[in-house]
Amino acid sequence: MGEIERIAEEVIRRLGASRPTPAPTATRTTATATIPVSVSARHIHVSRGVLDRLYGEGFKLTPLTDLGQPGEFASGQTVTLVGQSMRAIEHVRVLGPVRTYTQVEISGTDAVRLGIEPPIRRSGDLAGSEPITLVGPVGTVRLSEGTIRAMRHIHMTERDAQIHRVKNEDLVRIRFSGPAALVLENVLIRVSKSALLELHLDTDNANAADVRPPMTVEILHS
Repeated sequence: MGEIERIAEEVIRRLGASRPTPAPTATRTTATATIPVSVSARHIHVSRGVLDRLYGEGFKLTPLTDLGQPGEFASGQTVTLVGQSMRAIEHVRVLGPVRTYTQVEISGTDAVRLGIEPPIRRSGDLAGSEPITLVGPVGTVRLSEGTIRAMRHIHMTERDAQIHRVKNEDLVRIRFSGPAALVLENVLIRVSKSALLELHLDTDNANAADVRPPMTVEILHS
């Protein structure tokens, strides 16, 4: 038995006795001159085929907590990530609904722990991204690509975009106030009809700015 298979069997055994930890609920808001901050911990979006292999044929995700963006939810299901270093991160939340592709989103700190180097990418831009092994209760999946550090981004509607004087795919600068005041650049604007106005950060960026929800930021216009 290879080392990956041995680790996978041990993780499956542990998962059999584990219980999911509820994810935080995002705060809803309306169009405003400031932007609410949402912190995204490590998580995974799965395709139908990958979910079948991890949890069993035809398995349905169990909604646990609604997320800020319409139709999205944190499920009661988790997986374990196994990196090149053979070190694992357990209890990584699966988000729903099921997608057409599988995408693992982690922070830079997580990447160091796993011994991998995922690129900073927009959601869905997975070509040439980092490989990873996923372990579920009934099976494992080795992804040849699919692990990224999510590019920080702001979801908003057309109306929000007008208020903030931006457009879809713009890259902007944002400012955090407070004791750990910070300016971040290269923040992607994502405009859609049903979006909830939110800045999405990973835990590393949030810690750098000492984010304590509820917290808001503003876009800097030069």
